[in-house]
Amino acid sequence: MTLNDPSPTREWWRDAVIYQVYVRSFADSDGDGVGDLPGITARLPYLRDLGVDAVWLTPFYTSPQKDHGYDVADYTDVEPLFGTLADADALLTTAHDLGLRVVVDLVPNHSSSAHEWFQAALAAAPGSPERARYLFRDGRGPEGAEPPNNWVSVFGGPAWTRVEDGQWYLHLFDSSQPDFDWRNPEVGDLFEGVLRFWLDRGVDGFRVDVAHGLVKEASLRDQIVGEDELPGSGADVNGTQNTDRSMVERTLRDEPMWDQPEVHEVYRRWHRVLAEYPGDRMTVAEAWTQTPESMARFVRSDEMSQSFNFAWLVSPWSASAFAAVITDTFAALADVHADPTWVLSNHDVIRHVTRYGGGEQGLARARAATLTMLGLPGSSYLYQGEELGLEQVDVAPQFRQDPSWFRTGEVGRDGCRVPIPWSGEQAPYGFGPGADQPWLPQPDDWAGLTVAAQLEDPDSTLAFYRRALAARRELTGTRIEMLTPAEDVLAFRRDDVVVVLNCGSTPVDLAALGLPTTPLATSGPGVLSGSTLAADGAVWVR
Repeated sequence: MTLNDPSPTREWWRDAVIYQVYVRSFADSDGDGVGDLPGITARLPYLRDLGVDAVWLTPFYTSPQKDHGYDVADYTDVEPLFGTLADADALLTTAHDLGLRVVVDLVPNHSSSAHEWFQAALAAAPGSPERARYLFRDGRGPEGAEPPNNWVSVFGGPAWTRVEDGQWYLHLFDSSQPDFDWRNPEVGDLFEGVLRFWLDRGVDGFRVDVAHGLVKEASLRDQIVGEDELPGSGADVNGTQNTDRSMVERTLRDEPMWDQPEVHEVYRRWHRVLAEYPGDRMTVAEAWTQTPESMARFVRSDEMSQSFNFAWLVSPWSASAFAAVITDTFAALADVHADPTWVLSNHDVIRHVTRYGGGEQGLARARAATLTMLGLPGSSYLYQGEELGLEQVDVAPQFRQDPSWFRTGEVGRDGCRVPIPWSGEQAPYGFGPGADQPWLPQPDDWAGLTVAAQLEDPDSTLAFYRRALAARRELTGTRIEMLTPAEDVLAFRRDDVVVVLNCGSTPVDLAALGLPTTPLATSGPGVLSGSTLAADGAVWVR
């Protein structure tokens, strides 16, 4: 299996390690308990030393924060909670001076209900140009008292809310996040302006939220739901072990609200815009699609640069399942000559230490999966705190803030968004200058997991990530060969390096399997003893 030409002219993002910063939870500069742009800027040297290539920032735009920034009221300004435009410029300058690129989150499926366009729509009459920017429709049934169709919000409950004059508007997420009508050319023009605003300020790329959802089937017909399916608009949270909503999407056989053919015209337009700018500007799609082939359509040569590949993230702990993900991913991308992405955690899913069982076993598996992922060609995305081995936090109900919690009573995503620990023996663990707990409370047992503590421990998860990312820079080839040494063992060859992951419950002898045994990187101390690879361990050997 081979990727594109590995020449020195390859765009930076094809092989990058990109670190996701959840702005509220990375670093607080002013002591209010909420992370901000100056806090991130001050910590950028840490990310350079970690060994990543780029930083992806979650939304920091003007917002009521109903969905923590994914409800945008102004796409070309900074939410005062996070700083100012000058702070954004300073972050970009500092990052570039440190050799880091910056990717910003773009939220084009919906705006905040506080956006001036939506406020104008509420003030206007049905059928007005103002309402035509969103998806307003008359209801069904007597006096239009029922929603226009049977669609369900990702965050639970109906996907429609009724306004005072009797019409309904569509929101595939929270009612504070009305969906744009992307069939209206005004919407496309708005977002071209947004792209140019941030490109002119020097951003290196955009992560596109809900990239598969912008265009809905024109009829807005009912969703056909089979007897064996639950109605929904495509998102259940499970992370392989959990059944809460809104973290990991499930696909239904019929999804008129997702992945419509016309969405690709949007990204062809954006591709042309980015091509006008120097420096290999990029886009990456958050596109939960039915198949690897539909994911690949987003990264055709005249569309987006990358699309998140969530197949590994949702796979069980299984060598055969991981092998299938790798094989299917490369096969799907071959026809469009694109490069894969790999990811294990983000701000919407259960942290992978917890998904893999938690405790010592979960951490061992998480490190092994990470080392294996980093051995694959393409780009790897890391989520803040995973380099510290953080587990999902059980946030007490009185502190939860995820809108899906308020709509459904299900746990939601707060547990992976708890602010990360930097130093000290108790909360807020150096997160900010204040002495109080941050916006989501941190556990009492995190003192040993802080950045400061782990920098002193050569066997820490942070030390493992730094070594693994340094070793990754030595892997330059874009061809891999899948090996099948044993039932519970995943192995592939890249250049002269063989990556081996033992998903079984017992150690395996690499030499007996005909594999090399000289270690280049391991997932932890004692993982490789002689030629014996421990259970739940991974190694690069040559």
